[in-house]
Amino acid sequence: MGAMKTAVRRWRRGARDLGMSTAEYAVGTVAAAAFAGLLFKVVTSPDVRTLLLGIIKRALQLG
Repeated sequence: MGAMKTAVRRWRRGARDLGMSTAEYAVGTVAAAAFAGLLFKVVTSPDVRTLLLGIIKRALQLG
């Protein structure tokens, strides 16, 4: 009987952490999406786009 009580206590203790890990994944996903959006805006800006195209053109001319 004592083993059953111990198992239930451990299960309850572990069950509290389940929602917390899900929330951490959600925050991480939102942060990754925000970073991807910011990176997309930077890479597609006219200045950076011109710079990247220049680098690619020079690399293709060397080959």
